[in-house]
Amino acid sequence: MTHNHHHYIESENEKKTVIVIIFTVITMVAEILFGILTNSMALLADGCHMGTHALALTITFLAYFFIRKIQNCKNCDLVSEKISAFAGYTSSLFLLTTAFWIVYESFDRLFHPLNISFNEALLVAVIGLVVNLLCVFVMEHKHEHKYEDYNFKSAYLHILTDALTSVFAIVALLAGKYFGLYFLDPVMGFVGGALILKWSIGLIKDTSKVLLDIKMLK
Repeated sequence: MTHNHHHYIESENEKKTVIVIIFTVITMVAEILFGILTNSMALLADGCHMGTHALALTITFLAYFFIRKIQNCKNCDLVSEKISAFAGYTSSLFLLTTAFWIVYESFDRLFHPLNISFNEALLVAVIGLVVNLLCVFVMEHKHEHKYEDYNFKSAYLHILTDALTSVFAIVALLAGKYFGLYFLDPVMGFVGGALILKWSIGLIKDTSKVLLDIKMLK
């Protein structure tokens, strides 16, 4: 694959990332503002959670910015790949932290259940799901057989994991509200956390190979 095609892929992915950042920031501000005005801890917490994704997506954007700046340098393909892998590695650490936090919170709530405001929590989960599905649609991540953009892949996984946790939350909340199955809330947390943990570790391994030149040594 040529350098020009590399640059085309990165340029397209950068544009998608900017659109997703805008969606994420607007949702974050709206949820935090509405959470403060209505004294809704659920909305406020989800708004702050969206803030962590906005930070990870900003890392993705900054990586593309630096890649554009050095696109005409000597060995620019190698340098670009390193920047992309480093950004993906850094972002995957955010995913890993999120996974551990979800598992910890789920474990705590399994033994110390809290009263859930189902209607409010469902509203937050549905808003999060709609926004993240829009973002997934915008990004439309596709695997490139000869060129893996780990920077973009990490951003995509952040959005996908958020959408996934929203789906799990909606299922658990509906089961709790209508059938009294309150234990499903932390159980779904365990399932979501385990899946995010698997994805993040896989991405860390892939990006580490690039950063440590393991592929080159084979």
